[in-house]
Amino acid sequence: MALFKPKERIDKMICITPEMLAEVGVNSLLLDIDNTMTTHNNPVPAEGVTEWIQRMKAAGVNMMVVSNNNGERVSKFSSLLGLEFEGSAKKPLTFGFRRACRRLGVNPENTAVVGDQLFTDMMGGNLLGAYTILTKPYQLEKSVPFRFKRALERVVMKFWRD
Repeated sequence: MALFKPKERIDKMICITPEMLAEVGVNSLLLDIDNTMTTHNNPVPAEGVTEWIQRMKAAGVNMMVVSNNNGERVSKFSSLLGLEFEGSAKKPLTFGFRRACRRLGVNPENTAVVGDQLFTDMMGGNLLGAYTILTKPYQLEKSVPFRFKRALERVVMKFWRD
């Protein structure tokens, strides 16, 4: 179960501060989109996300969007935030995360993966050797596959010891 367990859990991505990252030796973030920066398939960032991105950039934090969504969706969303991206990342496989680290010129050990899902974001980040930060989803998805996945996540979380 440790493969799915994040190093840290927070309410929303915008709760992350540069000071928090410095304490754990992180200088770069690989960010998920759906239910991490906005609701599922929403083309617009959630309230406060754009301002948070600007604060993090001003503090010198490297950031890139890494998403399993197709290039067009990821490109449009990322451009609103002024961030580079890796689309069709195939998380939890580490290929997309590794490409993002190479493009940013950073080491996975100094990078955090931020996302809302255990079986993609947290598993992939842990396989990469990155610091993992789990956010609460902005909104629970209504489709049967997502409801099933969220139910499985709840089972896995019951085995965690904090």
